[in-house]
Amino acid sequence: MDATQVIIRPVVSEKSYVLSTVGKYTFRVHPDAHKTQIRQAVESLFDVHVVDVKTASVKSKPKRRGSTAGRTRSWKKAIVQVREGEEIPIFQSLDAGAGQE
Repeated sequence: MDATQVIIRPVVSEKSYVLSTVGKYTFRVHPDAHKTQIRQAVESLFDVHVVDVKTASVKSKPKRRGSTAGRTRSWKKAIVQVREGEEIPIFQSLDAGAGQE
């Protein structure tokens, strides 16, 4: 599996924003990707050294809209910790827009 297929997109939430200040970055990843593939993909795409990878499967939730019932999609996320002093530039662009309000 190619590195661009393993990492789908970064997860942007309050929790992931707080974790990025400590050097942990959250990504939505391919459901079949394992930790070694995620580590190699992040290291090749962002030119950083990965210290730790934690994965979690996010279960689907039931949703309703009127009489129509359904479920959200289930997906897999990975929290990647990089070596101290290194950063991933995608999350740095979020820092620039944070203090403008």
